[in-house]
Amino acid sequence: MVSAGDFRNGVTFEMDGQVWSIIEFQHVKPGKGAAFVRTKLRNVIQGGVVEKTFSPTDKFPTAYIERKEMEYSYNDGDLYNFMDPETYEMVPIGKDELPDNFKFVKEQMVCRILSYKGKVFGVEPPNFVNLVVTKTEPGFAGNTATNTLKPATLETGAEVRVPLFINEGEEIQIDTRTGEYLGRA
Repeated sequence: MVSAGDFRNGVTFEMDGQVWSIIEFQHVKPGKGAAFVRTKLRNVIQGGVVEKTFSPTDKFPTAYIERKEMEYSYNDGDLYNFMDPETYEMVPIGKDELPDNFKFVKEQMVCRILSYKGKVFGVEPPNFVNLVVTKTEPGFAGNTATNTLKPATLETGAEVRVPLFINEGEEIQIDTRTGEYLGRA
């Protein structure tokens, strides 16, 4: 059990049958009246954010989110299969459970699988990946302007904006959280 008076950023707990994670919290002690805790909460499974106030004595059961490193093996239609490196067990995850930035993940990359009470609700790809550019307009000598970008298609099929001097076949580094080009690999 965790009481509202012990809330800290990142704490996860159950409330009304949902799992919540604290994004921000503030203990408020007004001159008159009782103290309270003002929070901003994220629904861990559905992703919504709400603001809520609690009495410091409110108690909630702690929710333990399991984070496990697994290797992406292959996809079979709308099912994406991940392998547990310890037991070699295959875990299928539906396409609707994958985040938008999963488009930067290729086979044999290690991702973090998030689950609560055995039910998978999210996949976190690695923050930085190296991918090969498969299609882009050719670069020309002298194209070194850093603020001019062109579209490029990566080996996973994802599209990003890259500087003019990047050519097909080059390996580049991508930040999967923002989808931005970071540099040559």
